[in-house]
Amino acid sequence: MDRFFRAVDRVNDWCGWIVGFQILLIVGVIVYEVVARYGLNAPTTWANETMIYVTAVAYLLGGGYALHHRRHVAVDVVYARFSPRTRAWLDVLTLGFFVLYLGALIWAGSLWAWDSIRLGESTGTPWNPPIWPVKSAIPVAAALVLLQGIANVVRDFRAAQRSPRA
Repeated sequence: MDRFFRAVDRVNDWCGWIVGFQILLIVGVIVYEVVARYGLNAPTTWANETMIYVTAVAYLLGGGYALHHRRHVAVDVVYARFSPRTRAWLDVLTLGFFVLYLGALIWAGSLWAWDSIRLGESTGTPWNPPIWPVKSAIPVAAALVLLQGIANVVRDFRAAQRSPRA
């Protein structure tokens, strides 16, 4: 199981690395659009949508990375006051909701992605790029977050079992 969890960590780290480059791409697109629009009076038809969709994929794929590195938003005002053991038990208790939510997102996202691929769905704008890559990122990202969350909970629970009672 530990080997599997390390593989999940590596995949999420790899996705985080890709997301970092996506952010650089987004900055480049924005700079290009600003120069083209205001410096050359030649706005593009593609820059705004590119920025939106690449940012959406970066946001989605960055979720597992953020969870792996414990950078997700948490209610630390309350949660941080508990001992590691109590936090681990709370994580175990809330795991069911976590799995249910992400399972539903994987299921629905897979249906949306499949329909988008099957129909050749595009945005319907003047540039009209395909939308299936963004919709396909939804179930993939949800699966990565789900696997990382399970890995984190199992590790925290194991560590709490080894720690003295607080």
